[in-house]
Amino acid sequence: MAAHGAPNGASHTAPPGTQGQLAPYASHPAASRGRLHPTPPAPTRNEFQRDRDRIVHSTAFRRLVYKTQVFVNHEGDLFRTRMTHSLEVAQLARSIARPLGLHEDLVEAIALAHDLGHTPFGHAGQDALNECMADFGGFEHNLQSLRVVDQLEHRYPDYDGLNLTFEAREGILKHCSLANARRLEAAEPGGVAHRFLQRTQPSLEAQLANLADEIAYNAHDIDDGVRSGLLTLAQLEAVPLFARAMATVRRDFPALHGRRVLYEAIRRMLSEQVYDVVAATGAAVAAAGVASADEARRAAPLVQFSAAMREQSAVLKRFLFANLYRHPQVIDTTAQGRQVVRELFDAYRQRPGELRPSFAGRADRERAVADYIAGMTDRFALREHERLTGRRLLS
Repeated sequence: MAAHGAPNGASHTAPPGTQGQLAPYASHPAASRGRLHPTPPAPTRNEFQRDRDRIVHSTAFRRLVYKTQVFVNHEGDLFRTRMTHSLEVAQLARSIARPLGLHEDLVEAIALAHDLGHTPFGHAGQDALNECMADFGGFEHNLQSLRVVDQLEHRYPDYDGLNLTFEAREGILKHCSLANARRLEAAEPGGVAHRFLQRTQPSLEAQLANLADEIAYNAHDIDDGVRSGLLTLAQLEAVPLFARAMATVRRDFPALHGRRVLYEAIRRMLSEQVYDVVAATGAAVAAAGVASADEARRAAPLVQFSAAMREQSAVLKRFLFANLYRHPQVIDTTAQGRQVVRELFDAYRQRPGELRPSFAGRADRERAVADYIAGMTDRFALREHERLTGRRLLS
């Protein structure tokens, strides 16, 4: 494995495609810690643009269009998928990155890749696969996203994976157990897992992608929850953040009705959170006095809500957990998703010849099975489950 070093021959002059008005604490492509496999610079794109482009062209990214967010694919064509969620995270993250002077291409690349390792059937599938892999190293979807971009994508003649920059990979691995961090550190000393052992932070762009993820899923789960009929506007008005937005919509547009009321309330709620993050993060960065990306890594987390907004976001998350994620209809669907994943794991483990050849021939059978299942879309997992068990679930 190649060591990280200088940015593949790039100079510190602004390369083609470099975003203007970067803050001193932003990640700079010309100062990147590089790629695992050194690659000549591109003539028209900075290194973080190349990361984003590689992610968008990957097979794993295309699969996100048929992977569950909350509602399983067969439940409706207009509910969010992992792909639409990732796009919304990227849009929000770029909107916040620009006024803060952070690198928009990097924050977008991280946002687009952060769910590449997610299983079918959302968190239920992830939990089931982790249970199946309990004796074989477990399963963490953030670590799986890193496995996808480092190993499981096969697009280039000279190496496996997408060969992303250190900064993109660092942002993708937003959570990691200490046991897995030690394993990664042994294979890549001083690499993307080092911060979990040293208890330092990732780049500000990575911190921003993480917070934008939270903002995006809270907002779109409100939309999908109301669309599905599992949430009502009356219920939501018990949530201060939403109620405040709804009150201003009714004040400004008293004749507005139908879905436009909900859309406008969500839009205003999102805007309020974006402006809050920009202001709170700017203040935190100024107070910390950081003057470089590495200084930001050594500081406390800096991309943040204000204290008041953090509490209001927490209230919204608790509401969604109690009223949407734990709704009996959602619980029933996710229970069946768990069953599909567990039974697929057992079937492939007992009959590895049913796996695709590139997985069937691997010596690490259980990890190969986990990699194969994690890469499935919801509908492919359901078809495979029916083929292998003769039973149809979630029809």
